[in-house]
Amino acid sequence: MQFGVFTVSDITTDPTTGRTPSEGERIKAVLTIAKKAEEVGLDVFALGEHHNPPFFSSSPTTTLAYVAAQTSTLQLSTATTLITTNDPVKIAEDYAMLQHLAGGRVDLMMGRGNTGPVYPWFGKDIRDGIPLAVENYQLLRRLWREDVVNWEGQFRTPLQGFTSTPRPLDGVPPFVWHGSIRSPQIAEQAAYYGDGFFHNHIFWPKEHTQRMVEFYRRRFEHYGHGAADQAIVGLGGQVFMRKNSQDAVREFRPYFDNAPVYGHGPSLEDFSRETPLTVGSPQQVIERTLGFRDYVGDYQRQLFLIDHAGLPLKTVLEQLDVLGEEVVPVLRREFAARKPAHVPDAPTHASLVAAAGGTTDSTVHAAADDVTGRTVEEVQA
Repeated sequence: MQFGVFTVSDITTDPTTGRTPSEGERIKAVLTIAKKAEEVGLDVFALGEHHNPPFFSSSPTTTLAYVAAQTSTLQLSTATTLITTNDPVKIAEDYAMLQHLAGGRVDLMMGRGNTGPVYPWFGKDIRDGIPLAVENYQLLRRLWREDVVNWEGQFRTPLQGFTSTPRPLDGVPPFVWHGSIRSPQIAEQAAYYGDGFFHNHIFWPKEHTQRMVEFYRRRFEHYGHGAADQAIVGLGGQVFMRKNSQDAVREFRPYFDNAPVYGHGPSLEDFSRETPLTVGSPQQVIERTLGFRDYVGDYQRQLFLIDHAGLPLKTVLEQLDVLGEEVVPVLRREFAARKPAHVPDAPTHASLVAAAGGTTDSTVHAAADDVTGRTVEEVQA
């Protein structure tokens, strides 16, 4: 099972000091968090995509490429790649390039985001959200799997004889998770293609998460990708830990109360009771996280949100130390002991290459250059 952290890239005032970090400070802080995640033994770092304040992450591939150069084992992912408002051609190119630069340590999570105005900003209609997600992803898959694509759809101009470059590393596209907290159509899409399904698991009670994951598992089996319990599932969640649970609650309360996502609503106690938010001791986080298996089954990826709501970098790095030293080692051991042998691990580039029968050079050499008219043989001569 993979464990890691994700960030939504918010720039939020620290309610205990009144200080708001700059964009530059938060960008550098996220780089530090990613490197620290690898240092403490975590598997995954995921970054969201937003195009409006108070968020800074408008270009996840740029940031993740830099992180790839600073790390050696960390799996790089997105907490959301906006499949609805990004051009699938650009997604195909950008993430294939990142895949090459990172040596295959890349996957991505497709989503629609939670900012309605992003649709008109990129020339789209929010009422087309689901059809856009379906059509754009269908095209993206073809761009990664077919050397030459002829395509016509509803939402973008047609393609004639188009080759997306670079081609996927070793001939294998990045693994895709489909993220949704409310739309069964997205769970259906993930199941149809045999992709992963990621439920953020932050805002909703466990019964909602259970229904969404169960639906995905049933449909995964229906489409012939394996038994329902072999479907690829990921969960999110937010935690805050101190050695003493009372200290954790006291320290985190002002951040929760003023958080841009869920502040000024239910109390910390009510929210913790009704959702997977866990504020307490490391042991409480271990027990709560192990309990997720009781209602979603064996799953492959667990990501924690730890830098939201204005928490200072020093505190976030302390949280990473606790995760790496006290929490994740226990979770690894306990989840592994409970997982049946037939339940797969989270896909990696190496496992996908092996499943494809080995590496292939997927480079496409055009018969003749459109600009010069010279063939490959003439250029090489």
